[in-house]
Amino acid sequence: MSIMDDINQLNTQENIDTTACVTCNGQCGCAHDCRSNLDSYNWLKDVPGGKNDFDIVEVHFKNTRRGFYRNSSRLDLKQGDIVAVEANPGHDIGTVALTGNLVKLQMKRTRLRPDAEILRVFRKAKPNDLERFKQAKAKEIDTMIRSRQIAKDLGLEMKIGDVEYQGDGNKAIFYYIADGRVDFRQLIKVLADVFKIRVEMKQIGARQEAGRIGGIGPCGRPLCCASWMSTFVSVATGAARYQDISLNPQKLAGQCAKLKCCINFEVDTYVEASKSLPRRDIVLETKDKTYYHFKTDMLKREITYSTEKGVPTDLVTISPERVEEVAELNKQGFQPERLQESDIEVDFERSAYGDLVGQDSINRFDKAKKKKKKKNKPNKSQANQPPKAAQPKQRQHFDENENRRQARERNKADQFIGQREFRPRRNDNLPPRPNRRPERRQRNNVQ
Repeated sequence: MSIMDDINQLNTQENIDTTACVTCNGQCGCAHDCRSNLDSYNWLKDVPGGKNDFDIVEVHFKNTRRGFYRNSSRLDLKQGDIVAVEANPGHDIGTVALTGNLVKLQMKRTRLRPDAEILRVFRKAKPNDLERFKQAKAKEIDTMIRSRQIAKDLGLEMKIGDVEYQGDGNKAIFYYIADGRVDFRQLIKVLADVFKIRVEMKQIGARQEAGRIGGIGPCGRPLCCASWMSTFVSVATGAARYQDISLNPQKLAGQCAKLKCCINFEVDTYVEASKSLPRRDIVLETKDKTYYHFKTDMLKREITYSTEKGVPTDLVTISPERVEEVAELNKQGFQPERLQESDIEVDFERSAYGDLVGQDSINRFDKAKKKKKKKNKPNKSQANQPPKAAQPKQRQHFDENENRRQARERNKADQFIGQREFRPRRNDNLPPRPNRRPERRQRNNVQ
């Protein structure tokens, strides 16, 4: 079996899928799921002088255990290399997680004391080291089962969740979960006598246990503690209150039976948004009703008020600016007619888009009835004004009507009692006819 096969098998036993990372020396950055929550991306690798100027490297082991070791031999170490490091006593086998100047920032983040003892990196893991490490890891499951039975026989209220053997097999770390303080001095003596090793007990929380087991969360994705989270922060119910999340234990608890870690992800955004909102104990008064706070949508900046405390009655949703405006009016002794803002803008928006529903009305093909035009009597101001000039299209009809009217007036003038002096001829070119009875008319005048 080659060394590469040993590395792949070790990564499989550690529940870390880093086969592709070992192939590309841990610097792949590819889209494959070949990274674990113990991996760190060296974003200073392309910066000049940011790769090998620092002689301390970060090495990670099983169950999120990390450590800083000094590369005193100046080995050419890369991310993903399996190395043998100094332990107390003996040596341990781990994987290089981070190199270069980025380790300084990592040490500062973990608050490592300056006077802390930093162990050394012995060498890159040899085939003999890997062989001993494989034999030690093969005994972990049997050791965990037997240790659980021993703790049960001793009457200890604890659960041993995992066992991690050191690289040389001379020491083992027992990870256990307990609700309270446990006196395991007798347990250590029994375990050391049974397994012939040095025993170290390490208590872990329920979140670390869930991250070690893994699973799928209610969001449909792998658990954060099993995929990318390596450090855990306490979660309080106050974070859920800030986000107006229902305080239902069944919905707030994760698979570890503790509050979900994702509750803390957005609490800072909600706290910042709540600073610009009015207080919730403000009571708004109008001329006919009194409104109390019911709920607040911080991200949308909408506040809902009800006419009864804690009961959704006559709900009205307004903006924070409107709340401050009405509260200021109430302080001055004024009460607005309504709590909502003016809806002029809403009507303008509706008229701008038109009536889309009316386009499909069943009466859209009916002929509209023509309305009779009412003759408006001219005003006194209009009577004194000269008539407007006729339109070009109406000029011809106007002339014909005028000619008919003048003809009728001429006919009426010609119809009188007595003799007429003359009668209009049909042909104007003929000379006028002489008066037939001039003597009678003259005689009448003389008489």
